[in-house]
Amino acid sequence: MYEKFSHFLNGKKHICIIQAENPDGDSLGSAIALDYILTNTENTLYCPIDIPQYLHYFDDWSRVSIDFDYKADGYIIVDTAASILLSKLLEDSAIRNCLYSKPVFVFDHHESEDDLDFSHEAIIESRPACADLIYHVAKANNLTISAEAASVIYSAISSDTLGLVSASVTAETMRTMAELIDCGANPAKLEEHRRDFMKKSPRILDYKADLIKRIEYSLDGQLATVHIPFEDIQTYSQEYNPGVLILEEMRMVEGVEIAVVIKTYPDGKVTGKIRASAPIAEQVAGYFGGGGHPYAAGFRTYDTDYAEVLSDLVKIVPDLLANVTEDSL
Repeated sequence: MYEKFSHFLNGKKHICIIQAENPDGDSLGSAIALDYILTNTENTLYCPIDIPQYLHYFDDWSRVSIDFDYKADGYIIVDTAASILLSKLLEDSAIRNCLYSKPVFVFDHHESEDDLDFSHEAIIESRPACADLIYHVAKANNLTISAEAASVIYSAISSDTLGLVSASVTAETMRTMAELIDCGANPAKLEEHRRDFMKKSPRILDYKADLIKRIEYSLDGQLATVHIPFEDIQTYSQEYNPGVLILEEMRMVEGVEIAVVIKTYPDGKVTGKIRASAPIAEQVAGYFGGGGHPYAAGFRTYDTDYAEVLSDLVKIVPDLLANVTEDSL
């Protein structure tokens, strides 16, 4: 299966690597890693929004442009095979024309359904991170993994596994990390670099305190939610992602089984980022048309608001938690 990527690369001289409109450490790291690995092509990196400042610890993040590359003779989409996460691209007729008329390859590590309606080849495999998948595909196709590529893949996997402690991490993941170290990744230096960029300003710490006060608890404390309106997104997201700022701490509150950060936008768009202690995150996201993993997932929906999403969560979470309890008996 992995050889299909080598076939896709045949004859390509100019490739554009695309992230969805919700970039995170894994999507960014995957894009940069491919740029390092694909040394026989001219590569451009595209994302429909500016890379948030909290991800600037990735070297070469500035290579990512918000200007789409129409001249590429092939496109690679990383970290999603869901059309809803590519809505900004697909709403643009010129970009749609490129994706519908030129070769496209998709890498995704989520178990969500591939619903892209343009012709494409894909490698979709459940792994802890998309960068993990890209490493194994590159290795199988005898593509060189430089120290730079190994470092960014290591950082991307670490980002999507919460520092190698998420439920998706396996013994194979740890073996992969060891191989990346053999290729030149230096975990101590990478973590020191990340921590320097992840430091919070007093303003962000004050904002975090405000977010903590705004957490709502439902279902006898099993569900924790917080609403982040567009005004907050405009004010803080370039400096620090509000979801990253608080989500894990919400999940760690005593009695909380599922934590959801809900962002609302003026056009009626609502996004949710989910972390769960019980393996229901993917099912919750799926209810809203999203997807992900059992313990970490996300969704995007339209023509709704925070109150409606919270009401739906209160309706669906009890049954999902009950099913988990019954399955464990």
